[in-house]
Amino acid sequence: MVHILAVGAHPDDIELGFGGSIARFVEEGFSVALLDLTNGEPTPKGDPVTRAKECAQATEILGVKTRITLDLPNRTLTDTVEARVKVAEVYRELRPEMIFLHGETDAHPDHMAAWQIAHKARFHAKLTKTDMKGEPWYPKKEFLFLASHLNLQVDPAFILDVSSTFEKKLEAARAYKSQFAANGREEFLIEKLTAHASHYGSLIGVKYGEPVMLKEPLGLASVRDIIL
Repeated sequence: MVHILAVGAHPDDIELGFGGSIARFVEEGFSVALLDLTNGEPTPKGDPVTRAKECAQATEILGVKTRITLDLPNRTLTDTVEARVKVAEVYRELRPEMIFLHGETDAHPDHMAAWQIAHKARFHAKLTKTDMKGEPWYPKKEFLFLASHLNLQVDPAFILDVSSTFEKKLEAARAYKSQFAANGREEFLIEKLTAHASHYGSLIGVKYGEPVMLKEPLGLASVRDIIL
């Protein structure tokens, strides 16, 4: 069982959208796993072997011990029952208490499909009398992170303070050299990630923040759970 599972369409999506939070969860002692639905290839400067090495390096930087990459197709990722079952089987294997998924609004079709698949797999994972591997499981909470190809201004349910782990996020992003440095895009990427995190951090009075969205209400056991 893991406390937290983050699901992305491609290796680098989780790092770019939620890397600071992932690193902070690890530092705080939560068990964290990552799931990529595709290997992210082909890309202009990448290949499967290079991308896998970059992914392994980024995963180590964030401090995560468990990362799974499925064999769903990059560029044509589609919400099918077969895709949902593959993700549901990971849910049943890892048994996460919380799942963090792509936001549902994006310019990248793979990102939108990733949300649909991972969101619907939550229901599939709890089914009995099926041919799926593992025992039924239902992640208690679903959250959405922002890793969008659109320049969105979202209205988050809450913002996580990632000031202490933001440099790890940038280091993990830099690990994907075939995706950014090889294309001359690394400097712009770092500037964009920094501006994005600075904006959301400013909304809660900290240096860097990452927004989180919800599809359902979040309950608090105590008012002490609110950071004032």
